[in-house]
Amino acid sequence: MATLVPPSTTVPPAAAVEPEKVDYLNLPCPIPYEEIHREALMSLKPELFEGLRFDFTKGLNQRFSLSHSVLMGPTELPTQSADVVKIPTAHYEFGTNFIDPKMMLIGRVMTDGRVNARVKCDLSENLALKANGQLTGEPHMSHGMVNFDYKGKDYRTQFQLGNGALLGASYIQSVSPHLSLGGEVFWAGQHRKSGIGYAARYNTDKMVASGQVASTGMVALSYVQKISEKVSLASDFMYNYMSRDVTASFGYDYILRQCRLRGKIDSNGCVAAFLEERLNMGLNFILSAEVDHKKKDYKFGFGLTVGE
Repeated sequence: MATLVPPSTTVPPAAAVEPEKVDYLNLPCPIPYEEIHREALMSLKPELFEGLRFDFTKGLNQRFSLSHSVLMGPTELPTQSADVVKIPTAHYEFGTNFIDPKMMLIGRVMTDGRVNARVKCDLSENLALKANGQLTGEPHMSHGMVNFDYKGKDYRTQFQLGNGALLGASYIQSVSPHLSLGGEVFWAGQHRKSGIGYAARYNTDKMVASGQVASTGMVALSYVQKISEKVSLASDFMYNYMSRDVTASFGYDYILRQCRLRGKIDSNGCVAAFLEERLNMGLNFILSAEVDHKKKDYKFGFGLTVGE
């Protein structure tokens, strides 16, 4: 009878899946501290406008180009009442652009007397200089800012100098392949105010979550979920402990073959949408709409962008 009993077979245990090892000496370099909400801002805060807008850019060579911009539409005046007061305005802007692999110079002159300038220069492989300024005829409205941005292997640090005795510094460090932590300090000598802030950012191929808190009472949270290569959803939450102001918004970013559509709705009853349609090579059509149900303020705009 023993010969009729089939031999027992032993099933080898399944191979255990080893967790992915993290090389903490070879972490990726994080994005700058000031751009931790970059993906959410691109979806939730497009460049909305009201009225007619026309932008024309003419390239003179591979590095130098000229730009012309016309904006005609109402301008909202600040009032102490809840009513919205607007006056018709028109502006013309002339600009020059110099773009080089290691340097970028951008200048703008407006008909109202304002002059804007931006500079970005790579001083070395890891150190970059950024500067921007505005000159205006109104008293105490001109300003300037200079930033030194150093990019390390797995960290970034930035030092800021501005008018009004403004000093600031920030640092952000990758602590894992997906998580980065940072902090900032600033001192406004003209107003005798100082502050400190902290931030965290977690990103993968499908999502980005960011949080920021500062001693000024500001709390900012944002989350972006990438549904597909063309569709992403975004949300943010803004809270100011000093003024008790709370705002939450939800938006979308839809990229098609010939156009890009972005929109949002926030807790204040404001709904906005921004459409960029590529009509032809170097010709884009723009539609902008913003409806504030609480203030009964309605803004609509359309424009054309000619040139790359």
